[in-house]
Amino acid sequence: MADTVGYCCRAPVPSLCFTDAPPQNPAFVLQSIGNVSFEDRPVPSLRDEYDVRVHIERTGICGSDVHYWQKGRIGDFVLESPIVLGHESCGIVVQVGAKVKKVKVGDRVAIEPGVPCRRCDYCRSGVYNLCADTVFAATPPHDGTLQKYYIVACDYAYPIPKHMTAEDGALVEPVAVAVQVNKVADLRAGQTVLVFGCGPIGLLCQAVAKASGASRVIGVDISQSRVNFAKEFGADGVFLNQSKPVEGQDPVQASRAVAETIVAEFGLGDGADVVLECTGAESCISAGIFAARKGGTFVQTGMGPENVTFPITTACIRALTIKGSIRYTTGCYPRAVELIASGKIRPRKLITHRFKFEQAKEAFELVKEAQQDTLKVIIEGVCS
Repeated sequence: MADTVGYCCRAPVPSLCFTDAPPQNPAFVLQSIGNVSFEDRPVPSLRDEYDVRVHIERTGICGSDVHYWQKGRIGDFVLESPIVLGHESCGIVVQVGAKVKKVKVGDRVAIEPGVPCRRCDYCRSGVYNLCADTVFAATPPHDGTLQKYYIVACDYAYPIPKHMTAEDGALVEPVAVAVQVNKVADLRAGQTVLVFGCGPIGLLCQAVAKASGASRVIGVDISQSRVNFAKEFGADGVFLNQSKPVEGQDPVQASRAVAETIVAEFGLGDGADVVLECTGAESCISAGIFAARKGGTFVQTGMGPENVTFPITTACIRALTIKGSIRYTTGCYPRAVELIASGKIRPRKLITHRFKFEQAKEAFELVKEAQQDTLKVIIEGVCS
């Protein structure tokens, strides 16, 4: 028989609050492109003996959430029916299946939002981010975490230390993304790392690279406020890209000029050992290729236009290793928890705005505006 208890998300662990009222499950639902609403859905039941039910405390808004809201699709994932939004979440375990051993009622857990099949060759080799049968929160047709209660497999609910807050727990997800990006880059101690983009993922990639032993980490952005923040957060140096295309100038050559300026300004010799591209912008992708040293590594994680002009001849001549990165693989979530718990990375510093659950639409509108002073937006969970 499963253990269960009611929990008030604004109370500190281990204080619990109980209620005699029948449980409700308010949810923030994407009904169709551009159309969101609040629904009172049934409280979800455990699907098997290894599931846990989590009372969501905090949820961060990711660009992919906004993209589904505005565009209705990302690649092959197309919105065809309503889904609950949200996938960067932390909460308190309020019910556990009969065979759950690693977490218990009352534990605060960071939720890894993608549960793979565990049986395919990708899963068995540890790269479960490539599993075609992954159930990923807020990726059509699956519901996300912006609801009072969420069901997740127990081994994808990671208990966090008591000194970590619910906001820390919610931000384990983007930190795990950054851990994966650096893992894909095969980053080694002493290497120089150039990161295009000083938004949340770019900033966290910089911080993870530094925590992983990079000798120098340089952040690049077009926003003065963001490069200023990057210098305080994890970068050793920053480059404010204020270059404007000259009329008639080939855009690829303009990107080459930006790359050459960066390499010269920071004394990178033949170029950076590792380039992490976190914007998806075509000009940054090209500049990243030109800024990488011969034999260096270029990792693409930012998602912009589906098709871009790419300096493939330069990539070949320089014998670059070019990789893509998505989500996370074996070990990324535990590593992310460790980095935050140890204080090596403090993702809460990225939070610029906080909203109540009832203000979720306003929170999404703010992220959609993409203002330079907006980094991470957090939504509180439902308590009563």
